[in-house]
Amino acid sequence: MVVGIEKFNRTGIFSTIRYLENISGNKEYGELLGFTQTELENNFEKFMYKNENESIYNPSCVIASLKNNDPNSHFKYLRNSNDNTIGIYTCINQGDVDFLEAKRYEVFVDKSEMLIYTNCLLEHEGKYICISRPRRFGKTISANMVAAYYDNNCDAEKTFADLKITQHSSFLECANKYIVIKITISDYLSKTYDIDRLIDELKNDVINDLRMQYGYDHPSEDLNKLMHSINCNTGYKFVVIIDEWDCILREFKNKKYWQRKYLDFLRYWFKDKEYLALVYMTGILPIKKYGTHSALNMFKEYSMLGASQFTEFVGFTEPEVKTLCQQFNRDFNDCKMWYDGYQIKNFGSIYNPRSVNQYISSGDLDTYWNKTETYKALCDYIFIEKYGLRDIIINLLANDSVHINPNTFTNDMETFKSHDDVLTLLVHLGYLTYDVKTSSVRIPNKEIASEFITAVNNYQGWPIVVQAINNSAKLLFSVLRFDCEAVALGVQKAHFETSILQYNDENALSYVISLAFYAAREKDSIVVTAHTP
Repeated sequence: MVVGIEKFNRTGIFSTIRYLENISGNKEYGELLGFTQTELENNFEKFMYKNENESIYNPSCVIASLKNNDPNSHFKYLRNSNDNTIGIYTCINQGDVDFLEAKRYEVFVDKSEMLIYTNCLLEHEGKYICISRPRRFGKTISANMVAAYYDNNCDAEKTFADLKITQHSSFLECANKYIVIKITISDYLSKTYDIDRLIDELKNDVINDLRMQYGYDHPSEDLNKLMHSINCNTGYKFVVIIDEWDCILREFKNKKYWQRKYLDFLRYWFKDKEYLALVYMTGILPIKKYGTHSALNMFKEYSMLGASQFTEFVGFTEPEVKTLCQQFNRDFNDCKMWYDGYQIKNFGSIYNPRSVNQYISSGDLDTYWNKTETYKALCDYIFIEKYGLRDIIINLLANDSVHINPNTFTNDMETFKSHDDVLTLLVHLGYLTYDVKTSSVRIPNKEIASEFITAVNNYQGWPIVVQAINNSAKLLFSVLRFDCEAVALGVQKAHFETSILQYNDENALSYVISLAFYAAREKDSIVVTAHTP
C-alpha cells in the first residue's frame, strides 16, 4: 500500500518523510513502519497546529509515533491541564504535565510563593536568574513550576488553584502571559557529546518549534532574529528556562574551548535582549569566572554560599520537614540528625528534598547521595595530595569546622589554587555547608558524614586514618565497659597514628579524640549507667 504524498505535503512533513526514507529504505513512502493510510489520517490530526491558512504537522510527533508503532505514544504531551490540544514541541509548549506529576507525588511541598519574586523581576534588569544547588535539591521541580505558570498555553488558575501563589495580587497579572522555552542541557549533551552539534541542534529545535507553532516561514536561521520577529508580531515576550545549564562544565571540565564556546552562545542569546521577560537557569555550579569576572555578568547568582529571596524555595525548610514528619508519622528528630545541617543565614536549616522524600516515603534512614554523580566528585577531590587536604578532611571528620575564602573559586571543577577552592566546590556539591558569619565549612549531617567515611574506607592511600576510624568502635566499647586501661591505650594509639599538628598541641589532641570516638556519632543514642568497680 502506498500512502498518498499529497495528504502529508505540509510544512514540516518533508523532514519526516526524509527521516523515514533513511530508517526504512522505502523510497516509495510505503507502509511507514506498519501504519495504514487510515491510521495516519486519523492520528495525524492530533499532531496538527491549525491556523487560518493551513494545517502544520509536527514531525517530532509523527516520528515518535511511527518509530514506536503507536499513534498515542506521545499523546500525553499534547494536552495541558485545560485539555486543549496543542502540538508536541521539543522546547516550547511543554505545558504543565511535568509540574502536575510532581504535585501528584505523595510528598509534595508547596513552593509556589517563589513566583512572587520571579514576578517582581520580570522585564527589567533583574530578569536574569541563576540558581545553583546540589543534586536533588528541587531545582527541576521549581523550573517546571515556572514553566507551567508563565506558559501562554496553560491554565494557571486550574493548575495552581490549591497553591499559595493564588492568594497574591500578582498571580493573575503574570500567569500565562509569555511564550515559554524550556531546555534541559544534559539531554542535548547525552545525544551529541560535541559542543558544536549541541549548539546547532538546540538552535534548530527552537527555531523549528517556533516556526511550527506560529506558522512562520521566516527566512532567517538566526534564533535571536526569529524570537525578535515573533515578539514584534504577536506582542508576546519570552521566558527561557535552562535546566542543568552547567553540565558541560561538569562533564567536560578540561575542555576549555567547549566551555568558552557554550558560554559565548548563551551570552549572545540572552544579553540585552528586550524580547526576553525572564531567563531562569538552574545548575550545581555558579557561573564560570574568568579572573574575577563572571562569564555571564548579566545574571544574578543565588548559590549555597549565601541567603537570598529564593533560599527557602529550593530545598525544604525545617517547618516544612516537621509538617511532613507529622503527616506521615515519621520521627522528626531522626530526620533532623540525618538530613539537617545546611545552615543559611536568616533562614536556619535547609534540608535536601530528595533525602527527606526518601525517608518520608520509606521510613528508612539511609544515605542516598552515593546514588548521584557527585559522589565520584567527592572521591576525586578529597584525596588530592595537595593543600594539606588530608589533615583538613580529618579535622572535618572530627566534627570540626575549617575556615575558607570562597571568593577565589573560579566556579569550575578543575582550577584549584588552594584548599579554599576545593572546599568551596564541595559546598556547591552539597558535601559541606558554609557558615557566612564565620567563613567556615563543616560536614552538615550524619548522611554526608557517612559518605565521607565510605569514601575514606574505599581509598587505598589513607590506611592509618581508616584504621583509626575502624578502631573507634572498639574504643567506644571499652568506654562503655569502663575499661580505663583499654581506653588509655586506644587514645594513645590513635594519637600516634594520626599525624596532625604537634603531639602536645591541645587542638590536635581534641581532633584525635573526636576521630577516635567517631563510632559514638554513628549511634542514635548512648545510655550510660553508673558503674561500681
